[in-house]
Amino acid sequence: MRRIRVFDATLRDGEQAPGNAMSPEQKLSLALKLEEIGVDTVETGYPGSSPSDFKATQLISKSLTKAGFATFNRCSREDIQLSMEAAGDNPRHQVQVCCTGSDIHLRHKRGITRAEGLREIDDSVRFARSLGAVDINLAVEDASRGEHEWIRALVGTAVEAGATAVTLADTTGFAVPQEFGELMAAVRACVPDDIVLATHCHDDLGLSLANALAGLAAGADEVQATLAGIGERSGNTALEELAAVLSYKGTELGMDTGVRTELLDEAFELLADAISLDRPRNKAIFGTNSFATQAGIHQAAMLQNPVTYEFIRPESFGRRRSLLVGRHSGRSILRHLLSQLAVPADDDLVAELYQEYIADRPNGECDELDVLRDRLASRLGVTRGTGVGV
Repeated sequence: MRRIRVFDATLRDGEQAPGNAMSPEQKLSLALKLEEIGVDTVETGYPGSSPSDFKATQLISKSLTKAGFATFNRCSREDIQLSMEAAGDNPRHQVQVCCTGSDIHLRHKRGITRAEGLREIDDSVRFARSLGAVDINLAVEDASRGEHEWIRALVGTAVEAGATAVTLADTTGFAVPQEFGELMAAVRACVPDDIVLATHCHDDLGLSLANALAGLAAGADEVQATLAGIGERSGNTALEELAAVLSYKGTELGMDTGVRTELLDEAFELLADAISLDRPRNKAIFGTNSFATQAGIHQAAMLQNPVTYEFIRPESFGRRRSLLVGRHSGRSILRHLLSQLAVPADDDLVAELYQEYIADRPNGECDELDVLRDRLASRLGVTRGTGVGV
């Protein structure tokens, strides 16, 4: 089994998306929870961007005891200087240096030549080393739209200057898995084995997780991910989805992580409270309906054995199973509840209750089993679970 490293970018890429701003104290709380979960590296933010990110980096770097912590920087001595001041030359501090990976960005964003791009990489990496940085990650922005020859050239420049890790970013969510896998394989083939390769994928085409997995299959060692997939535009690879795949498909893939999946929902609640994020209905793992069903055919089978319609166990992610009673439920759920109330489930009674509590429901209203059980107990005049009249 390959141990896959997890780099959490929630507090930087996740936080910089509209509506996701957090205070330094909120970032610290999340960083500590992420460390408890078992991520390998927590990205603290971009110290050069604001006093808030500088303070958050100071707090987090002083508080984490196991996980590494990373700072984001442009190819800028000023940025790197500020990051080193905020997080210090601690060996667990990874200095990320973001470079320009595509001609589109070189021309339209930066207005520099390829030669200038290579020179600033060399200068930035060597400058970070001169300040005591021992872990330096070349983050290649827009790598998926860059020519392979150019990506290899800038990676080679960074490694020669002293970089210890390389992140290939699908910044615009441009790539499909085959393309991203081929890019990762091309870079893996031209760097030493001890250089950590990471994926950083965006979800504009809904392929961030698939691309990250393709990157791992092609030789990546690490995935940059965020809680609930928050991040620029459509977001990033979702940490909980990555953890689910490597937890449930790890044997087939030959990969695992150190993530404690049962704590992920606690982290989501912490994040949701910090940025006022509503729990979506159908999001994998964190969705309101991820482990809920109201369909009668499904419920009838799940009452016999949940495995019939439940591949992922809810408790393994800090969630619980929920059988909801709604307009699409069947008579089996009523028989189940009558059995719990010790009331004989004759066909006439079941038909009457089905019409009253299921068929005639307005709109999409649903009830938890406990709620309907109590209503049935009141309707039938029995004490819950005894069958004795009240």
